[in-house]
This record gives sequence, structure tokens and C-alpha cells, in this order.
Amino acid sequence: MIPKILVIDDEKAIRSTLKEILEYEKFYVDEASDGIEGLELVKKISYDVILSDIKMAKMDGMELLEKIMELRPDVPLVMISGHGNIDTAVEAIKKGAFDFISKPLDLNRLMITIRNAMDKSSLISETKILKKKINKAYDIVGNSQAIKNVKEMIEKVAPTDARILVTGSNGTGKELVARWVHEKSNRSKSPLVEVNCAAIPSDLIESELFGHEKGAFTSAIAQRKGKFELAEGGTLFLDEIGDMSLSAQAKVLRALQENKITRVGGDKELKVNVRIIAATNKNLKQEIEKGNFREDLYHRLSVILIHVPSLNDRIEDIPLLVDHFLHNICLEYGMPLKTFSKQAYAELQNMSWTGNIRELRNVVERLIILCDRNITENDVKSYAGKGA
Repeated sequence: MIPKILVIDDEKAIRSTLKEILEYEKFYVDEASDGIEGLELVKKISYDVILSDIKMAKMDGMELLEKIMELRPDVPLVMISGHGNIDTAVEAIKKGAFDFISKPLDLNRLMITIRNAMDKSSLISETKILKKKINKAYDIVGNSQAIKNVKEMIEKVAPTDARILVTGSNGTGKELVARWVHEKSNRSKSPLVEVNCAAIPSDLIESELFGHEKGAFTSAIAQRKGKFELAEGGTLFLDEIGDMSLSAQAKVLRALQENKITRVGGDKELKVNVRIIAATNKNLKQEIEKGNFREDLYHRLSVILIHVPSLNDRIEDIPLLVDHFLHNICLEYGMPLKTFSKQAYAELQNMSWTGNIRELRNVVERLIILCDRNITENDVKSYAGKGA
């Protein structure tokens, strides 16, 4: 596809010269004689790069820049001016311009700038495609009422900064809920940092969360940032929080109350700005009664409660989930797409899924590897059982 460039300048001679040069370099070029005309073209056509003069009648380049950044923020816009100075250049860049070039134009510099802008535009497009692929891989699949309720809750609470406690058995997809809340939030451009509280020894969890100073303990040979700092501006997902030590719970509670942390072995308070999503497969109210979990922390974490249903409570979703895993796994293995018979789907729906979605995915993967092109009811009976 031929790259499209829009040239906006009130001097016809400059527009004609740029058009001739750029067309010689195999670009498709549109012209506009002022900002208003240029803006109308931008509304209709998706350009790869826009070149705009600053001093123009009707609408100057700086005003045009602001409007284009609202309309198409990903399009690189190169500002051109015969009255260039440092202040103007800095202002243009601050408002979102890709670059600023002074007249008379150095054509070599201009072509390098356009190529760099094209590279940026291409990178943004590739990133969007990759993000869509990643999002598809982490889809919350299902049309059951239980899953619809979860999706509706995500849509409602994601744009807020409310803390969320996600509950559900192992393998139900609690981490997917956290990921989608983050993706649909105003923090989506900042990191989502995950901490599996059950996988970290109790004597290391505080260092993991809050970081440590050099020499804080025997193996602390250098200063290290904790997960709270790494998630700055984004979301911190505390998975299996029911397994966190009481000492760490106390420090997490303080961090939530004051939006401040202190590294292990340090005395300097550091401000933090993170959204907390916690998840657990335990009944925290029972853990509170046993003295294993702080009630005040529970109330801090559970502003919003989202319960992820077990697979046995949404068996109507099994065919959709199987197809989802089937496509992903066949693509991952580079093998032709296999099919499941209606009886095979029905047999899977008759099984008890104590391991939930995670167990179902493992079974689908096993069937894809071991069975022929069309997976049958007998295949499921042979290979999907607990002893297979």
C-alpha cells in the first residue's frame, strides 16, 4: 500500500514543490491550502504523515495541531515554519507534534523526518494488532448469565479507581477479571503488575511488595524496587491474598490508607499511586474468624466484590470454551484445525470440572495432541478422564 501524506500550507509554490518531491519518492500526496481544508481531509482520510505550516489564515497550524491530536492522536504531524524559534518548536512538540522543521526546508532532513514518522506510525499499528491478539488470548469466553453478570460488573467498575476483590475457586479465571478491569480502566497505558502471594515465602513477601534497601538483610546486595513502585500509575494484582502473612497484611493496609510505602530496611516514605485488585479462593470471612486475615484489610479491599463462577455452574459455556481453546492451541502448534462432534461436546458437559477452566484447557490440549482430525465422544471418554 502506498503511504499517504497530507501537505497543508497556504503557499501554493511550497505545496507543489513538496508534492513533486514526495511523489517522486513514491508517496501519495494530498494538498490543503489552509487548516480548515486540511482538517476536513483528515476527518475523511487516514494519512500516514501530515506536514503542516504554522502561519496560515483561517486556522493556524498550532490550532490545527490540537484538533488533529483530538481526532487522530496516532498520526505523526510534522510542523513547518518560516518563523521558527525554540519556543515555538517546544510548544509544538508539547502539544503532540512529531517534529518541527524550519523553512527554508532541508530536503534531506525532511525525508529523514518523514521516514522516522512512518516508522513510528507502523510501530503504533503493529502494537495495536499485537494488543488485539493478546486481548483475544485473554478473552472471558461465555454467554451464560453468570458470566454475563461478571462482564457487566467489569464494564461498570473498570473506569473507576475502586478496589476490587475477586473470589472463586482455583482455575476459574480470576486473573482474567483483573486483566480486563485494567485494560478497560483509565490506567491501561500503565503497568499491570501481578503478585502471587501464595508462591512467595512469608519472609520475602514484604521485600517483594515494598522493595528493600541495600544491606536490609543478608542477600540484599543492592537496592530493589517492590511491586508497589513498579505498578506506579497502574494496577497491582494481589493474587491469592488469603495466603499473605499478617505482618505483610498490616503493611498493605497502611499503604492503602496513606498511599505511602517504606522499603524494607529504609525509613523514607515513598508516595504510591496504584489501584489494587485482590483475588482469593478462600472464604476470607472464615479466615477472619480464625485470626488468619485482618478484618480492616478485608473491608479496604472489598469495595467491589466480583465472584467468578465455577465451570460446573456454567456448563452451557463449555462448547464455546472448547472452540476458543481449540483455535488457540491448533494455531500455537501450527497444526490444521480439528473439530469436536456434538456428542464429544455433550460428554465434556457431563463431566465434573473440579479444576475448572484450567482443567478444561488441559483436556482440550490433550485431545488435540492424541486424537484424529474429528474428536469423538469415545475420544473424550478415553483421554479426558481423571486417570488419562
